[in-house]
Parts: sequence; C-alpha cells; structure tokens
Amino acid sequence: MQLLIKKATIIHPHATHDGQQMDVLIKDGIIVKIGKRIAGEDAQVIDSQGIHISPGWLDIGVQVCDPGYEHREDLESVAAAAMAGGFTGIATQPNTHPTVHSKSQVLYLKNNTRDRLIDFYPMAAVSKDCEGKDITEMIDMYHAGAVAFTDGKRSIQDNGMMMRALQYVKTFDGLVINHPHDKSVAAGGQMHEGIVSTSLGMKGIPNLSEDLMVVRDLFLAEYTNSKLHLSNISTAYAVDLIRKAKRKGLKVTASVPALNLAFTDTQLEGFDSNFKVLPPLREKTDQRELIKAVADGTIDFVTSNHVPWHEESKVLEFSYADFGAIGLETAFGLANKILTKKLTINQLIEKFAINPRNILNIPIPEIKVGAAANLTIFQPEEEWTFTEKDIFSKSKNTPLVGETLKGKVLGMVNGQQVFIRKK
Repeated sequence: MQLLIKKATIIHPHATHDGQQMDVLIKDGIIVKIGKRIAGEDAQVIDSQGIHISPGWLDIGVQVCDPGYEHREDLESVAAAAMAGGFTGIATQPNTHPTVHSKSQVLYLKNNTRDRLIDFYPMAAVSKDCEGKDITEMIDMYHAGAVAFTDGKRSIQDNGMMMRALQYVKTFDGLVINHPHDKSVAAGGQMHEGIVSTSLGMKGIPNLSEDLMVVRDLFLAEYTNSKLHLSNISTAYAVDLIRKAKRKGLKVTASVPALNLAFTDTQLEGFDSNFKVLPPLREKTDQRELIKAVADGTIDFVTSNHVPWHEESKVLEFSYADFGAIGLETAFGLANKILTKKLTINQLIEKFAINPRNILNIPIPEIKVGAAANLTIFQPEEEWTFTEKDIFSKSKNTPLVGETLKGKVLGMVNGQQVFIRKK
C-alpha cells in the first residue's frame, strides 16, 4: 500500500523538516520519500488545503470499559472514537471488570489490541480492585506491559497507600498517576462549590477537595523522590502548587481535561447532565489559570477525559446522573479553539503528541525517511460543527453537539494501518 500526502506542513519539534511544506510518500508503513512534487502514480493521494502532519497524538486516561462494561464502550468503539479524534495511541484506565490489577488483565488488553491502527497502552491499578486497600504486584504488571500505575477515576485516598506506591515504582523507574479528589471533602457534591451551586441549590464540590490532595501528593513525591503525574487538574491553587513544585525540582507532571479549559460552572445553570464531569467545571478564575498553565508549561498536556456512560446513567435528574463525558472525538478541536491565541501549533502538538509520550517513556514517532509512519493528518485552521454523526463512541454523553470546533482531523497512519476520513 502506498500513500502520498501532498503539500503537508510538517509539525515536529525534533524533525529536520519541521515547519516545511513537503510531500510525504509512505509505502508499506514506512516513510520512503520526503520532498517537493513527489510522483506517486500508484499511491492513494491526500491533497487538501492547509494540511498538516505531526507525530500521532496520544491520549492518557481513557476509560475503555472492556472487559465488563462493554455496553458503555468496547475496544472497537473506543478505537473508532480515537481515530476520529486523531489519536494513534491511548493509555487506558484500569477501571474495568475485572480491574486491571494483575498481569493477566494487562495481557488481556495487549493481546486483544494487537495490529490495530490505535496503539493501546494499559495503565494498571495501584490497589486491588482500585479500592485503596491492598497494593498490587506492580513490578509484574510493568514487565507485562503496563506503562503507568493509577487507580484511575478512584483517587487514592489513603496516605500510606500513596506513599508505598511511589516507593514501589522507584525500583523500575515507574510512574504513579493520581486524580486529586478528596472524597471526604467532596462528599455528596454535584458540581463546583460556588455562587452558581448556591443559586441552584446544589451541594458543591469545593476546590479544597482537589487542593488538599495535591498538597499531600506533592509532599509524598518529594519525600520519596519518585515520579508523580497529577491528572485532571482544575483549580487555580493546584496550578500554583504544581508550578512551585516544578521550580523546586520535584519529578511532577500534570494534565488538564479539554472541557475544563473551555467551560466554567455557569454551563450547569441549564442542568445539562452532560456537563456533570469530574473534575467539575470550576469558576472563571480557575479557567484562566488553567489556560495560563498550559501556555507556560506548568500543565504538560491536555486530555480528553473520555468517560462513556450509557443513556440510563446520564438522562436522569441531575443529582442522580453519573459524572463523566466522552471526549476523544472533540479534545483537539476544543483545545485548539481555546488555546489558538496562546500557543503556536508546534506547542499545541507538543501537548498532544510529544509530552504524553515523554511522560510515559514511550518512543516519539519520527518524520524522516526510513521511519515507521505514525502520523496524524489534520487541518488546524479548519472550523467545523460537531454533530451526532461525528460520534463514534458507543456512548453519546457529550455536551458538545452543535459546538463549533477548530482543527479537523483528516486521517492517520500507524504502520501499515491507514484511516482517511470520508468527505
């Protein structure tokens, strides 16, 4: 199979042709030629105005729901959603049934996702069943292919458990990921605690529930001298703590969901349960600090925070609806729309393709002759309206239907696997 991408601007901070407009010829999954006016009579040709190519994007923290919750999402549907969003790789949460808390569950995911266009990178549980009680055999799962360790949507509440996890992974230079959310402080909360929650008569989730756990995790990371990633950051104070920790030299990284960059708690005034997410949408002051933190590098990358729920879990009275929204198809378009005046396209691609791989110690795809093709093909300036037809996830819980996004994915290449979006 041959694929010829015509007049594509190459975006890759470490590539010889970075920023240059070139033709790229791919044969049997290998980049065989980069240059001007390449002829490819037998090749499938992609030739669109404003086309860009970059290393394939990687999303960290995807709920795949397989095994156990396939009615919400399965391996096929999550791969389709990732393709539509431009991701050639996803790092998956362990919150399945059974939980990814042993070598056999890691191998289940790896063995059932071989030779796909989307690379699946399993993240394994810190505690058995993600219950925060008994620590798992992380070293076995690491050797089986787990790229990081987390209890996923179940934040690690126990201080000793978190400390022991950070100490454990040091034996193989591993990474612990935690979503800072103190359940005892947030108990019963339905949205961000503030003026809006008060006016709606809703019990709130205070910033303190995140800030307290960020303080704890940073203290433990310093004490253990271990690697820590704080996912789903949403408060201004948490940003300030992380910025100071990085200046201090701690081995800490952070990420933010695209929805939290784009929206605030005022969206909940209409009681749209699709905006009911964790972390909750915060106030304008938090949103401004999150955007600033992405721009200055305090926050290392943006995630989809993809949490599929079937209709019965979301089409309910607001207080009974589950937290979470799908986001793979929309993460880039939403982030690009919000950050377009803050970041160059190179800086944005670092947030989607380079930094996530660096943090998980995954090789960064190269764009050079002789390299295996792992590319996302996109038009960063293209504005488009997200519709129900653009949802490839099995679940439909998104608040973004009808939203105008910026940056359209045309396709991707991963080895000999190719996806080209139909016009």
